[in-house]
Amino acid sequence: MRSKCPVAHDDFMGYSLFKNEDIRYVNEHPEIFSNKVSTRHIAVPNGMDAPEHTAFRAVNDKYFTPERMDAFEPKARAILAELVADLPRGEEVEIMDDFAQLYAMRIQNEFMGWPAELERPLIEWIDKNRKATLKRDREEIAQVALEFDGYIHDLLQARRDAGDNAPQDVTTELLHDTVKLPEGERTMTEEELISLIRNWTVGELSTVSACAGIIVSFLANHPEEQKRLRENPAGIPAAVEEIMRLEDPLVTNRRITTQKVEVGGRVLPEGSRVTINWASANRDEDAFEDALEYKPERSQEKNLVYGSGIHVCPGAPLARLELRVLMEELLKGTESIEVKKTENAIYPAAGYSTVKAVIN
Repeated sequence: MRSKCPVAHDDFMGYSLFKNEDIRYVNEHPEIFSNKVSTRHIAVPNGMDAPEHTAFRAVNDKYFTPERMDAFEPKARAILAELVADLPRGEEVEIMDDFAQLYAMRIQNEFMGWPAELERPLIEWIDKNRKATLKRDREEIAQVALEFDGYIHDLLQARRDAGDNAPQDVTTELLHDTVKLPEGERTMTEEELISLIRNWTVGELSTVSACAGIIVSFLANHPEEQKRLRENPAGIPAAVEEIMRLEDPLVTNRRITTQKVEVGGRVLPEGSRVTINWASANRDEDAFEDALEYKPERSQEKNLVYGSGIHVCPGAPLARLELRVLMEELLKGTESIEVKKTENAIYPAAGYSTVKAVIN
């Protein structure tokens, strides 16, 4: 598609963009390619445009500063070390269910300050959400989303009820944040709070879980690189960026045009639905030399795994921390990783639905 039809159209996806250059153009012109694609509910902050997006993004970004990431790293590492230690040795294990999903869940709960007893209900919710998404049943998807919103509402209300005795965590802190909008400064509404937290947590649960499966599978299929990174852990951050480029955990995002615009040699009318294909952009031969080859030493300047522009992934600093620590602890806590079977996830999910591995 990149070479023969870099801007394609169909009723389901609208206009799909496949080229790295075209997608970077979209990201650089949010005034033309709006993120406000849904009229059914708000999406904080990613489903907003400036100046509203700017105000809510300022609240978002205060939680992902280098200082906060440094403070959170020991907690993430402790979670990972325990999960790696608990992996059975010398026998086949399902990485997605018995490791990846648990890691995503526990890291999220630790970051947000959520109780351990919420782990099982949320794992069951993930399964329901995946099934509804694959069926493309809008009513069922909406009902499942409402259930998740109920969990967030209860967590927020418990902190309101506790008053000064509320736990001092991210969820409590969000209740007191103010948004500086053109019409004035105010605290967030319940709907805005739930949307922001949903954006963090649902994205976290799906993408971090997918990334864990991708990393385990990659290491197992590249034993020499597995050995090199065990001996040279300083190379892990670059390796993670390159693995994510090759196997992007998020396939697509949507936009809608605010005016007629030409992109990729094709004119898109005002009001056109646009699908930007991250996975294709990150394998674009015109953006990356030997694009399908793993080269951790290459420049990642055009890597769009976290997007770019004002809508760059809100949780990118946390994701980078989680994936670096994931690989560090996985390599440190094992002698070898072998994959026996993998099954690809079905769009819109990415990565693998199954990764059966033997850990030693």
